[in-house]
Amino acid sequence: MTTEPLPQPTTSLADEARLPLRALYGELDQAVADLAPVCQLSGRCCRFEEYGHTLFLSAAEAAVLIADAPPTARPFDPGATCPWQDRHGRCTAREARPLGCRVYFCDPRYDAQAPVLTERFLTRLKEITDQRGWPWNYAPLHRHLAPAYASGELFDPREPGEVVGLASPIAGSSAPPGRQP
Repeated sequence: MTTEPLPQPTTSLADEARLPLRALYGELDQAVADLAPVCQLSGRCCRFEEYGHTLFLSAAEAAVLIADAPPTARPFDPGATCPWQDRHGRCTAREARPLGCRVYFCDPRYDAQAPVLTERFLTRLKEITDQRGWPWNYAPLHRHLAPAYASGELFDPREPGEVVGLASPIAGSSAPPGRQP
């Protein structure tokens, strides 16, 4: 009687990346905490189009975000907002959020330090990615999310028949339109 080996379970990119990213994110979070930028809870970080910025992330970060974040709080849109921002402007994916989210603050006293931290930790993320043979695919958030929505891996909280468009400003936000200094 011959026995064939059992198929080995495949490991997803999220499973492979989770622990190395947590370690990297922990170091980044500590570096940010040491600089003590103030979060104004304005929600500007997640309203990309309104405030003139784009969240880029690697394939590994996207895989972990999609696998570990709670259900999205907003409808999927073509890049105007983050779908994990709740109606009060808060992030519902805090633990799974990528490097770009962790380093972004509206505090003008932090403006000079943010690019330095971003470059330092982005370089480390690229090194980890290359060492492990993961795909880099550094792209805007919505380029990573579109296939997950299309495949049903992420669900759109929209009401049936609701049209995707620009998300309205967060209720209660006092932030004026336009990019803040």
